[in-house]
Amino acid sequence: MYIAVVLAPLIASILAGLLGRVIGRVGAHSVTILGVAVSFVLSALIFKGQAFDGQPPFNGAVYTWLVSDGITMQIGFLIDHLTTLMMVVVTFVSLMVHIYTIGYMHDDPGYQRFFAYISLFTFAMLMLVMSNNFLQLFFGWEAVGLVSYLLIGFWYTRPTAIFANMKAFLVNRVGDFGFVLGIAGIVYLTGSLDYQTVFGMKQAMAQHSFALFEGQPFNAMTVICICLFIGAMGKSAQVPLHVWLPDSMEGPTPISALIHAATMVTAGIFMVARMSPLFELSDTARSFVLIIGATTALFMGFLGIVNNDIKRVVAYSTLSQLGYMTVALGVSAYGAGIFHLMTHAFFKALLFLAAGSVIMAMHHEQDMRQMGGLRKYLPITYATSLIGSLALIGFPGFSGFFSKDALIEAVGESHLNGAGYAYFCVLAGVFVTALYSFRMIFMTFHGPERMDQHTREHLHESPWVVTVPLILLAIPSVLIGWVTVGPLLFGGYFDGAIVVAPEHDVLKEMGANFEGPVQFILEAFRAPALYLAAAGVLSAYVLYLVKPEMPAKIRARVEPLYRVLDNKYGFDWFNEHVIAAGSRSLGKLFWTIGDETLIDGALVNGSARAVEWTSALVRHVQSGYLYHYAFAMIMGLAALLAYLLFHT
Repeated sequence: MYIAVVLAPLIASILAGLLGRVIGRVGAHSVTILGVAVSFVLSALIFKGQAFDGQPPFNGAVYTWLVSDGITMQIGFLIDHLTTLMMVVVTFVSLMVHIYTIGYMHDDPGYQRFFAYISLFTFAMLMLVMSNNFLQLFFGWEAVGLVSYLLIGFWYTRPTAIFANMKAFLVNRVGDFGFVLGIAGIVYLTGSLDYQTVFGMKQAMAQHSFALFEGQPFNAMTVICICLFIGAMGKSAQVPLHVWLPDSMEGPTPISALIHAATMVTAGIFMVARMSPLFELSDTARSFVLIIGATTALFMGFLGIVNNDIKRVVAYSTLSQLGYMTVALGVSAYGAGIFHLMTHAFFKALLFLAAGSVIMAMHHEQDMRQMGGLRKYLPITYATSLIGSLALIGFPGFSGFFSKDALIEAVGESHLNGAGYAYFCVLAGVFVTALYSFRMIFMTFHGPERMDQHTREHLHESPWVVTVPLILLAIPSVLIGWVTVGPLLFGGYFDGAIVVAPEHDVLKEMGANFEGPVQFILEAFRAPALYLAAAGVLSAYVLYLVKPEMPAKIRARVEPLYRVLDNKYGFDWFNEHVIAAGSRSLGKLFWTIGDETLIDGALVNGSARAVEWTSALVRHVQSGYLYHYAFAMIMGLAALLAYLLFHT
């Protein structure tokens, strides 16, 4: 059954990709939807078996690929409560995206190719979350990166799409370099790639140190965990390796939903949670995780306020929410981080697909300044967008409320270095999230209609293949928190899958006062987060509906700050004009000195000139005159006699 979960989308991808012209468009979407549906049903059955029927976790190898120097490289599965939850989330969201794609990509000439790619994406993510060893983890890690490269640049005739997928590829190589170093450190200390073996040797690993600089040893666990997290910074887009994620909007909207909700960006969060036995042994590494996550949560949210592209606003919200999940991991509230990952997958997929529905209705216009008043034309899209936004800002009773409020409270309970800074960031981020979320709602669906007459005349709700996935994603965006907040956070669901040291267990302290979801909501009225969210919504209402002229006036007064935000803190400028330009200049220097001067000039052309000079000199010996040859022989004989005379 476990093998079927990963093979179903892989086989479907192969059929749609290699036989797309034979089976046609209907055949391509039918076989891939069927493959992902099979994976979802099997994942749900496995989840039921472990969560409700008491089936034990499974940890075993499928086959051994290679044994080298005593290191066994296997393909195997670890199916525990953490894995099954991820399997259900990945396959359900992927299934909704597959169905939605029928409507969104209806007129695209690359229809079959797109379905092959997204089905392959699902396979790669399943291999990652189901792995029981670092080799398979790395395979899935790189596979999701490869397929994201193909999907972000799916419209390969657009220069912006090619730039975006290359940017994503290169930035993730930086993170992956750290990830590989972390895995190498683990293999060096343990001689194994197997999770269970490595986790069993964690105390021995903690006694080792690495001398990164002469005379300055560093704790091995700290170095390894920071290296692993650098990999997560690339995949889960944490500052400063976040720059690829907003540009990934160049890909079609369905893949934006899949990347941002259930696959690539959640891989880093999942990996850190899976590595919790190691991270618990280094306060320094967890503080590093905490600070990076808090900075991402707040400062990426600010960028959503000044952006006018509807998809990019949702993308910046993804960056911010990934920061929230990372903060939870940093304070050892791994369960809260995974809980927010799950709820976020539903409402973020919903928001992206709803944004795609708006874009379809607007004839692929994405600028919110050209929208307005769409509520009456797109009632289902509007209602589902509103549900997704309420879940995103943590409105009481919606799924995002339970997960976000829990992790904010967990940060407040933590005594880890940097927890004070992180608590400020996640609280301030609540206001910022509410402001940009309802700025998007009000600019898109409310206020005056700003589109042209031709667009207005053709506005209508999207077809059922678009609206049905929206409705099916809206349901868990409202309800899933009610039924899972207790088991996932305080009910011991992750026991055995996630390891937390007793002195770090902030969720246990919170669980002592938990009496159910209703009481959890009532407790929120005593905390500042709820009022900050309300203030953000009210501010958006005043700025974009009551007094729409105010944003321009505020911008004029804080023009320098606005330019900083509009330039995205200068990260892109620095990368393009310093790192990229510096790399090109260094390459040009190596080319000029190494290739032109040394290789072409000295070795290739130089050797040719030396042969030419020697030939020109030697050819004078062959004069054709007998007396020249006789003279040369006499001179040679005289030299030989002189040599023999003076050396005997």
